[in-house]
Amino acid sequence: MSGLSIRKTIYLDATPERVWSFLTEPERLAKWFHPSQAPLSEGEDYVLTDVGSGQELIRGRVLSAQPPHGLHLTFEIPPLQGRDTEIRWTLEVLPGGTRLSLEHDGLPDGEGAFGLILALDEGWDAHLGALRLNVPDVEPEKTN
Repeated sequence: MSGLSIRKTIYLDATPERVWSFLTEPERLAKWFHPSQAPLSEGEDYVLTDVGSGQELIRGRVLSAQPPHGLHLTFEIPPLQGRDTEIRWTLEVLPGGTRLSLEHDGLPDGEGAFGLILALDEGWDAHLGALRLNVPDVEPEKTN
């Protein structure tokens, strides 16, 4: 795939299986990214929506799902104007947790596209930060 790529890696205090659930299950995706009406499953199309309005934000197709090790999907957003991009999530077990890597490939290059690259880069940082807060193995106790 040609174009620019964004690469990110974070370390999470959770098993790969738990992290996987936050990448593919609708109710958990909504906690850190965007809601999905169905689980992200190999060979299936998906749509992610805005929490408040329900407006479509992202669409694509799950090209490969290898729980809990890797997820490969296409990723389309309106600012990309139909350009094909792909996301690859890689989960690696480490003593005590998981290393999660993201590769977002096929992004436009050139001076005119740099603002979009900056926005996507900052967006991934924010979303991964939210994932880090939501994925720990121990659910916080609810207080009344």
